[in-house]
Amino acid sequence: MRKIDTLIPDRGQPDTDALRAHDPDALARYVLDPGKAWWRRRICAHALAGRVPEARVPGLLERIRDEDETAEVRIALLDLLPGRTELLPWLREVERRGEDGAYGVAEAALKARGLLGDRTAARALATLAASPWQGRRETGEAGLDGLVAHHGADAILAELGEDRPEDRRFALLTRHRAGRDVLPYLADPDRGVAHLAESLVTDPDGLRALLAEAPGPETAVRAACALHRLTGDAAETRRIDERIGRPRTGVEGLDEELRRVIVHAYAPWCERQSDPRWRLEALCTEPPGRPDPDGQLARATAALTAAGLAPGPPVAAGDHHQQGEGTYHVIPCGDEDVRISVLGRFATGHDDRHPARRALEEAGFRWIDGATGGIRVTGLCVYYFGGREPLDVDSLLFYWQD
Repeated sequence: MRKIDTLIPDRGQPDTDALRAHDPDALARYVLDPGKAWWRRRICAHALAGRVPEARVPGLLERIRDEDETAEVRIALLDLLPGRTELLPWLREVERRGEDGAYGVAEAALKARGLLGDRTAARALATLAASPWQGRRETGEAGLDGLVAHHGADAILAELGEDRPEDRRFALLTRHRAGRDVLPYLADPDRGVAHLAESLVTDPDGLRALLAEAPGPETAVRAACALHRLTGDAAETRRIDERIGRPRTGVEGLDEELRRVIVHAYAPWCERQSDPRWRLEALCTEPPGRPDPDGQLARATAALTAAGLAPGPPVAAGDHHQQGEGTYHVIPCGDEDVRISVLGRFATGHDDRHPARRALEEAGFRWIDGATGGIRVTGLCVYYFGGREPLDVDSLLFYWQD
C-alpha cells in the first residue's frame, strides 16, 4: 500500500480515491501525529468519513479539545465526529469562555451543538446563519438544520421567536421550505430579511395583488423587483415604477452622468442591506454606453504626451497593485499617478492642480476632483475590503479589490 505522504503531494491534488480506500487505522494514526503537516492531517480526517476506528475516537476527541492543535484539523474532526455526546460539555464551554482565537473553531462548535440537538445553541446559530459571509452562514444553517431534525421546526421557531432580524430570517426560510407564502416578509423592517424574501417569492400574481393594495414604499419597490426577476417583463416593471411614483434615492451633489454610471455598474449586485430603490432604478433606466478601454487609454496617453508630461504605459489596477482587479488603469505621469476609469470618461489623481488634469479635460475626460470624489452614494452598499457600506464616488469609479 502506498504511503500517505505520496497520496497527498506537496503540489497537485490528493488522490482522494486511494485515501478513501486506505487503511482507516493508519489514517487515524496519521491525524493524531502532530509531527505531520496539518494540511495533510486535515485531508486524512476527511478521508475517514464514515469509517473511524472506534479505538481511535478518544484520541481524536482530545485533538478537538486541544487549543494547541491547528484550527483546521479541529474543525475537520468536529465534522468527522458529529454525534459524540461526550463532547457536549466542552462545546458549551467554548461559547461561555470564548475560544482561544483559533479561526472558525467557535463556529464549528456551535454547529456541532446543533447537530447534537442542543437547543441552547439556537439563538447563536440563528445569528451565525444570518452572516453575510457564506462559510459562516452555511455553518449556522447546518446547525439549525440539526436542531430541526432533533426537535422539529415548530419547536425551534418557538425557541427563537421573531424579535431579532436573524430569528425572522429563520422563520422566513422555514416558511419557504414548507411551501408557504413569504410575501409578508417583503415588508420586514430589516432590509436583509426583506431582501431574502424578495429572492424567494415565486408567485407573480401574488406580487401583482400586493402592489394593487398600495403597500409601503419600500415594500412596493421590492415587489416590483421580485416580479421583474420572475417575469423579465421590462415594460411591466417600468409601468409599475411610474405607478408608484418613480421612487429614487436622493444623493446631494450626484449629477445625472455619475448617477447613471454608478447605478448600472453597482446596483444589480449591491449588498442585501442596500436601499432597493437603487435596483429598481437600474431596471427602469437605460444604461450608459461604456467607452472602448483601449481607445480611451490611447487618447489619454496622447493628451498627456502632447502636454509634455512623459506618461508611462497604462497598467490595469490589479497589475498596479500586484493582486486583485479593478475598474481603472493607472498611467504613471512623472510625480503623479493618473487613474482612468473603465466605467466612463473619468480621470483622477492625487493632486487636483497637476497639469495632467488640464491635459485630460481638454481631451474630453472628466476630472473627478476631491469634492466630487468624496460624495457618498447613500444606501448603495457595496462590498469593499470586508465592509458592506455605502462608498464614495471616487471608490466606485476607481474601484479595486484584492
